[in-house]
Amino acid sequence: MLFPTKRFVYVLRSIKDPTRRYVGVTADVSKRVAAHNDGKNASTAQWAPWSVDVSVEFRSEDMAARFEKYLKSGAGHAFAKRHFG
Repeated sequence: MLFPTKRFVYVLRSIKDPTRRYVGVTADVSKRVAAHNDGKNASTAQWAPWSVDVSVEFRSEDMAARFEKYLKSGAGHAFAKRHFG
């Protein structure tokens, strides 16, 4: 039986500017954060370094993608601010 690849939705906070957050999805949070901190993502490079506020594991990529989309919405921004500081 094949198991779907687990995915993580992660919320990063800029150490340089703590008011900046970034939400993403990945199979390997450590590698992805390292890539953000190495400047490999143009949309986050200027606010590096980053630290992980929260990561949530999902059993499927589809579920993770839906939660990531929600966190990037207006209601999701409010949710993240309220629950993740």
